[in-house]
Amino acid sequence: MVLALWVGGLVVVLVLVGLFVFGLRRRLIQRSGGTFDCSLRWDVADDPDPSGKGWVYGVARYSGDRVDWFRVFSYSPRPRRALERAAIEVVDRRLPEGEEELALLSDSVVLGCLLRETRLELAMSEDALTGFLAWLEAAPPGQRVNVA
Repeated sequence: MVLALWVGGLVVVLVLVGLFVFGLRRRLIQRSGGTFDCSLRWDVADDPDPSGKGWVYGVARYSGDRVDWFRVFSYSPRPRRALERAAIEVVDRRLPEGEEELALLSDSVVLGCLLRETRLELAMSEDALTGFLAWLEAAPPGQRVNVA
């Protein structure tokens, strides 16, 4: 009986420590500012899949001439993707369709992009989209930027 209580208590403590580290990571990512909620779907076919599959919830952070994208449900301190301003080309903008609406945050706008030859989609709020497009257009002189 005592062993079961001790093991149960240890499990509870480990879960609480895991949740604390999870929250601390999010706080450290947001500490430097310039972050926004952004879901990502990588290597998308030319015809969007309305089933909502492939979307990963994350947090994006502006970092100079790139946007670092972090998975929300991860303990890694490093970004999962780095989207360089000079390599991003905006292809289209649309509202979520079908089951995608359930997979994304409410009031999200989907932005179709090309990063070199890889097609990806970013879903973010209208305010975050305005900031993202302004960041793209604010490229230093001489950089090629294509914003649809």
